[in-house]
Amino acid sequence: MKNKFTSIFAGSMSLLLGISSVSSISQVSAEGNGGNSEGSGPKLHLDSDLLSDDILTVIVELEEEAVLQAKQQGRSQSEFRLSVERERILNELAAAGGQAEVNQEYDQLFSGFSVDLSESDIGKLLMIEGVKSVYPDQEYEVTDTQQFDVNEVTPEMLDSAPYIEAFEAWDTGYTGKGVTVAVIDTGVDYTHPDLVHAFGDYKGWDFVDNDDDPQETLIGDVLNPSLATNHGTHVAGTIAANGGIKGVAPDANLLAYRVLGPGGSGTTSDVVAAIERAVEDGVDIMNLSLGATVNNPDFPTSIALDTAMGEGVVAITANGNTGPQNWTVGSPGTSRDAISVGATRLPYNVFSASVTTGSSIEYPSIEVMGYPSEEDLLALDGQTLEFVYAGLGSPEELASVDVEEKIALIQRGAIPFVEKAQNAKDAGAVGVILFNNVEGSQPEIPGMAEPTLMASLEDGQKFLQDLENGFNTVTLAASFSHVVGETVADFSSRGPVMTNWMIKPDVVAPGVSIISTVPGPAYASLQGTSMAAPHVAGAAALILEAHPDWSVDFVKAALMNTAEQLTDREGQVYLHNTQGAGSVRVLQAIEAETLIIPGSHSFGVFEKQKGREVRRQSFEIHNLSDSRKRHTVSFSGNNGIKVSNSNNLNIQAGRSNSFNFNVQVDASNLEPGYVEGTFTISDGVKSYDVPTILFIQEPDFPLLNDVQFGLMDGLLLGLANLTTDVDQFSLRVRNADTGELLTETAVSQNVPRGEHFFVWDMLIDGQPLGPGNYALNPTAVLGGRETELDGAVLTVGP
Repeated sequence: MKNKFTSIFAGSMSLLLGISSVSSISQVSAEGNGGNSEGSGPKLHLDSDLLSDDILTVIVELEEEAVLQAKQQGRSQSEFRLSVERERILNELAAAGGQAEVNQEYDQLFSGFSVDLSESDIGKLLMIEGVKSVYPDQEYEVTDTQQFDVNEVTPEMLDSAPYIEAFEAWDTGYTGKGVTVAVIDTGVDYTHPDLVHAFGDYKGWDFVDNDDDPQETLIGDVLNPSLATNHGTHVAGTIAANGGIKGVAPDANLLAYRVLGPGGSGTTSDVVAAIERAVEDGVDIMNLSLGATVNNPDFPTSIALDTAMGEGVVAITANGNTGPQNWTVGSPGTSRDAISVGATRLPYNVFSASVTTGSSIEYPSIEVMGYPSEEDLLALDGQTLEFVYAGLGSPEELASVDVEEKIALIQRGAIPFVEKAQNAKDAGAVGVILFNNVEGSQPEIPGMAEPTLMASLEDGQKFLQDLENGFNTVTLAASFSHVVGETVADFSSRGPVMTNWMIKPDVVAPGVSIISTVPGPAYASLQGTSMAAPHVAGAAALILEAHPDWSVDFVKAALMNTAEQLTDREGQVYLHNTQGAGSVRVLQAIEAETLIIPGSHSFGVFEKQKGREVRRQSFEIHNLSDSRKRHTVSFSGNNGIKVSNSNNLNIQAGRSNSFNFNVQVDASNLEPGYVEGTFTISDGVKSYDVPTILFIQEPDFPLLNDVQFGLMDGLLLGLANLTTDVDQFSLRVRNADTGELLTETAVSQNVPRGEHFFVWDMLIDGQPLGPGNYALNPTAVLGGRETELDGAVLTVGP
């Protein structure tokens, strides 16, 4: 989910004030160390102003287990007992003077309910026996697409399905027939010609309108066309389209569960309800191409997916789009058991570029950022064109200068790269030179609306100098350089998961410039881990058709064990928390004769100051072939990590053995930080890799990992999620173009973990903000550590 401004927040929690006359106020928080810890009292996973009468929505988790949670532990539970427990808690709340309106009730996968209540009643709720945790009703959002004309789309445009071996699986006879996949998203346009075959009379459920018609929000259904959605239809097409394009599993059945309404936004309460409904409806697989930036394995969506997997439903979820830093994975990608998916870019051609002007100035930093097509980029080769400075590339700035048939010189900042290029195209420019606003490099952005070259801040200033001196033309050169193999997208979120240190994503799949179905009927290109996840959902459908008796653990292991390890553009193998086990290859997964469960390992944190620490773990090796196999195991990793293992690896046909091993670490002789290794298991024919990680001393996770902003009555409101107790929280306001620190406000000391609202009156030294672009960066400090987030950019007009 992108950071952005909203008009108002759903509830007013306790505030970290940035108003000129007040620097901070005390915090009220009952936040603990984890949602599922035992014996430590109820947990409040958000801040609450116990004196406020403002209404907000929260999700309440009960101590009583859900029906399927209890069943999976060999215990009994009933819907009636849970209903009685919910009623008792609500009655006790009412007796204490609290008022609450129930939105959703959960009893199968997650035990609890979502409720609207006054903040002042949260304290009363926490005092009631049987309440385990209270969570915020987190918002989920989707992103926009790029539209295509129907006549321009051919089956060959969908390169990603054949790349993960879908065509080979079809040739073997597996197309997903008889497998049902739930699409939990913005709804699906089930009337699209490519999708009609996948839906029966019962199409799923709409949790936004509370009816049995999970249709997307279409343009004709809303007064504002920008509120129409197409995300769910795009996801559904990647899974099971069968017409103008083909999805990964073209004969699979689909059910749609609409949890994100107009504009593509929704809440945790509906997502959890949809997960429960899908399991009750008997789906085989569920796809959740949505997420929040809460890195927590015990958030309600993650808990629900864990239980769904335990019930035999293969749960696939997007890992998030806030990479490339570690620790950016968000719930439900943090689920312990669900298959979390990162995004890759398919192999592509790299082009070199250069620019000369009429002066003798050189521009050594010029590189290609992105382009709509190779032909469009190469069409600029050898051309001499006038270039015009258009500031930050806003529509207003571009309209104030003549860029028709010219190159637009634009500075980075305030506006997303893709929007700058689109604005330039709309204004009539034929290309863009986009120079940095800080030292360092800029990312490649595939699929830009205009051929776009990127330059450093230094070279950008040279261009401005040339213009000032009257040199206003550039001669462009562009040529093929080399091919880059499949690479992980920069935006793809990375693990590990906080508190349990699990590797995430589990696997990666194509998620850049993916062509699929959208309402219209039409097709569109979209990128994100939202696009990668349905590739894996489709792959899982092919696997289940081939092996209908396989458990969810077998499906997950097959995808992970046979994944292809990827390297970056420089040939360096990606870290495990970037690619998981690697990029999925579905035919190899179907034909695997050896499965290793689990498909990855985390040994946690080793922090003993003296002597050695030893951890004992194991995994199961399954021989699926019809002959006895002897397996060999080797471990590669840091020389300071010693691994000893058993050798009982002669496995009879159709049988399994447990492989036990010890990991010995002398933390005092190793540098603190992240350490990874790999187990390689060979069955004599093929080798399979199992990624592992561990940490020496305390992991260097970010102190805060989510921020949202809103404007109300001349005040800037913000919501930040602290991942741990911190010494100080503040909001740093910088010049967005230069990075200069203008003020530090909303300063609060000794702030507990959890979600915190803060307020700033938008004054600097008592004066209102002048015209310009202001970067809003929430910052947390703990000891010698500091985390400063790129929050959002506030633009103040003249």
